[in-house]
Amino acid sequence: MNARTQIELEDVGAAVREGRALRPARGYLIQYAQGDANFRALTLTDPVPLGRQILTAAGVNSHDGYSLFGVLPSGDFEDVRLDEPFDLRAKGAERFIAFLTDRDFKLTLNDHQLAWGKPAISGIALYALAKPAPDQAIFLEVRGGTDRLVEPADLVDLTAPGVERFITGPKPVRKYEIIVNSRPEVVPGSRVTYEQVVQFAFPGAHGPNIVFAVTYRHAESKPHAGEMGPGSSVGVKQKGTIFNVTKTDKS
Repeated sequence: MNARTQIELEDVGAAVREGRALRPARGYLIQYAQGDANFRALTLTDPVPLGRQILTAAGVNSHDGYSLFGVLPSGDFEDVRLDEPFDLRAKGAERFIAFLTDRDFKLTLNDHQLAWGKPAISGIALYALAKPAPDQAIFLEVRGGTDRLVEPADLVDLTAPGVERFITGPKPVRKYEIIVNSRPEVVPGSRVTYEQVVQFAFPGAHGPNIVFAVTYRHAESKPHAGEMGPGSSVGVKQKGTIFNVTKTDKS
């Protein structure tokens, strides 16, 4: 196929997702990250580049001691040798990560073995690699104990003996403890409505002449203190948002 029939840019990721072979093109679009999972678009001119060519295209000096890995469609990491060709068409890899290190730390993510070039991995990186569904979360498997929920802001140490195992599972339902008229109450979400608070303070049905005044403080949302009316809601902290409800009979 001559240059006239070549497309300008072939998206390797799109080809992988569509299950088709790469088309001849003037450029091949991949995703590249350096030391983390913050991927950015990178264009290569060769569908079978050397690992060194990928680093050079990213503006990295390939003689500085970088290790390069391709993230395969299965989720596994494959070592990309700097002076050996890596066939994008055969491997189906669209994402590459480079680390400036002389040691790889092993971990598994949903039973896929990965190599990570840092002694710790962030929750953000794990979520970017695993891409869990909205109702799923990532957990660090604890043998003989309760698996630990990994939050995006967490940093997990990989230097302990053994291979750290991460899995995805149903996202736990968080419970929030609020205080209503000096009594603790538990709510299932991070927002609480005027109607919920009134029911905690004065359960049951109320006549048309009953009026409730609701005030709050130490809320998560802004303003952190104020008054509530029918149909309104406020964001609450996981523990410590306080509500006061008074009841008036205007009959």
